Amino acid sequence: METYQDLFAKMPLFQGISRKDCESILHCLDGRKKYFQKQEVIWSEGEPARKVGIVLSGCVQVVSEDVFGNRNILEKLMPGELFGAAYACAGVGGSPVSVVAVTDSQVFQVDIQRVLEVCPASCPFHQQLIRNLVTILAGKNVMLGEKLRHLSKRTTREKLLSYLSETAKQKNARHFVIPFNRQELADYLCVERSAMSAELSKLRRDGVLDYRKSEFWLI
Repeated sequence: METYQDLFAKMPLFQGISRKDCESILHCLDGRKKYFQKQEVIWSEGEPARKVGIVLSGCVQVVSEDVFGNRNILEKLMPGELFGAAYACAGVGGSPVSVVAVTDSQVFQVDIQRVLEVCPASCPFHQQLIRNLVTILAGKNVMLGEKLRHLSKRTTREKLLSYLSETAKQKNARHFVIPFNRQELADYLCVERSAMSAELSKLRRDGVLDYRKSEFWLI
């Protein structure tokens, strides 16, 4: 059976770190593994942004919601992916977002200072951990830029085509599955679900694409 040490060793944050050193660094980080039920809030907007979370199992979403109840999905994260690091590294007093478990999930949480402060022995694997963190944050910044390009489009149709086109490029295929259901896709693109569904139907009638639930074909 795969141990958590094996699982951590495969994660981007621990890339280039041996399994043995991974065990040492986990002890150094002194993190905590927590379980969350489906739809349970992992942390709420406004909470102190001091921790980094790593998804061990399940699926979580990073979301923001305004006072009128409009919800925006910023990220949907699967096992091995990281959340909260940007806000923690920036020293933000309170988290501007919430993190919610989409399914029953396990999360490893660690104080950001445990990651950023190299231990007294100046172990090389801890330095590698910091380099990996910088790489992950840079990747998230690129992803945010991609999302902003989608949202900058003026119409729901243009936002949909921008997102689906980019996804097709990333997967190098015209047939692909997106990580969102209909409501989640609407929340991600910041559009009304009914308007988005209407545009999808029009795009199908126009012969631009076909779809079945989260599966898409660009024609």
